[in-house]
Amino acid sequence: MDGHFVPNITFGPIVVEKIRPINEELFFDVHLMISKPQDYYEAFADAGAQLITFHVEATGRQTRSLLQKIRERGLQAGLSLRPKTPVSEIEPYLDDVDLILVMTVEPGFGGQKLIPGTLNKVRELMRMRESKGLSYLLQVDGGINEDTASLAVAAGSDVLVAGSSVFSGGKIRDNLRALRRSVASLR
Repeated sequence: MDGHFVPNITFGPIVVEKIRPINEELFFDVHLMISKPQDYYEAFADAGAQLITFHVEATGRQTRSLLQKIRERGLQAGLSLRPKTPVSEIEPYLDDVDLILVMTVEPGFGGQKLIPGTLNKVRELMRMRESKGLSYLLQVDGGINEDTASLAVAAGSDVLVAGSSVFSGGKIRDNLRALRRSVASLR
């Protein structure tokens, strides 16, 4: 987060670079909630990211070019869309992505409640993936907890991003178990 695209700031490529050597088996999925991802993707790639996702709202006509540049670096490329952005904005790029991230809250702050209507986008993108014979993963970020995780998976999400619900009360292990239990019957 850069404080421009969203009204908050988080860590940059230096953190990825410092964490990468700790465990080479970890998969580094970087979500750029920034105004100019084309100016920063290389720093994250150099730092050890393996998947770089950026917002279609931030790149406009440069979207396809940036997807191609990320893939030319040997990385996976993802596109994200905010809750108010229609799926039609990313439809032209479905052949070029490894992952689509549906934001189920307005990006920028943790602890928000999932906006139920955003799961319709997941359903729509799952139907498009099947009808076009594509293989991108569907990821959901925002308001994921033990009550909403199963809703997101039932809608078609392959990957869930959870922050506040994982770290709540400092009971990380218990919170992760609760999340896993909530989706276990759906898999």
